[in-house]
Amino acid sequence: MLFLQILLLAVLLPDGDSEDAFQELISFGIILTTSFYNISWTKNQGSAWLDELQTHAWGSKTGAFIHLQPWSRGNVSNEELKEMETIFYRYSIRTISICHNHVSNRQFEYPFQVQVVLSCDSHFGEASVGFMRIAYQGSDLMSFQSMSWWPSPKGGSRAEQICRLFNQSHVTNEIAQKLLSDTCPWLLLGLLDAGKAYLQRQVRPEAWLSTGPSPGPGRLLLVCHVSSFHPKPVWVMWMRGEQEQRGTQRGDVLPHADGTWYLQMSLDVKAREAAGLSCLVRHSSLGGQDMVLYWEQPHSMGLVFLAVIVPLVLLAGLALWLWKCWKTHWRPQCIRLPLE
Repeated sequence: MLFLQILLLAVLLPDGDSEDAFQELISFGIILTTSFYNISWTKNQGSAWLDELQTHAWGSKTGAFIHLQPWSRGNVSNEELKEMETIFYRYSIRTISICHNHVSNRQFEYPFQVQVVLSCDSHFGEASVGFMRIAYQGSDLMSFQSMSWWPSPKGGSRAEQICRLFNQSHVTNEIAQKLLSDTCPWLLLGLLDAGKAYLQRQVRPEAWLSTGPSPGPGRLLLVCHVSSFHPKPVWVMWMRGEQEQRGTQRGDVLPHADGTWYLQMSLDVKAREAAGLSCLVRHSSLGGQDMVLYWEQPHSMGLVFLAVIVPLVLLAGLALWLWKCWKTHWRPQCIRLPLE
């Protein structure tokens, strides 16, 4: 079944440069976090993510998926959606029950938190790879492979004992295998197809230059900001002519709420060497035309002072002369300018 899904993915995705967004590894992950406060009080939080974009939330009381994108439903029918919600809900209930039993076996102690992560990856023309892991209090505890749970090397004796208890529940392991081998790749395929126009859209970046906190006397921290671009791959570099500048520091590519991205590149230079530097931006949305921003030295403060203060002084002198004329009832000598 998975092989057929990979073949279908190759057919669905278009040819040419527009498929660049799908050439990279795309990950779809489902995260279930359960907080155990006592034997009768637990709290579930569920979400699904396509790379860094959240596509679903999960209503733990109703067991229903909440679609956060217009295309988050994928190509799933109502019957298929209900089946997936039932499988996910049953697995969460069984996991909660097993964890409560571990408290009685003194493996866990209230309050505690358990995270279940299910993920599958897809790359154009390559097979999907999936994994399922459970963490306790934020530390990796065990992973699921070949219909069995295996302890994490860092989990110690607790992980070994819990794996033995989990592996006694064959029904739970069958559900986990179905989620890993069928449900996750199928959802990923449906999302890539339904959200193809959104995921492959081209949004031109906005870019500007600024200075950051001074690195030291006589030095400048030049910052090139590149924002609101999609897809994620982007190339940004500080240049002097055709020469890339060493020491450029690349920040993290951060997501915006609208699904576009933001990046900043910094360069620590001597202030007297900043002239002639430029920031070069390359992105698929630019159609092969690089975006170049040239650093301009700030104007001298002395020139700024003269440009602003001198006109103000002249206006103040004119206002004072008019006021004196008004006080003297516009006598003839006031009308004549004091040229003598």
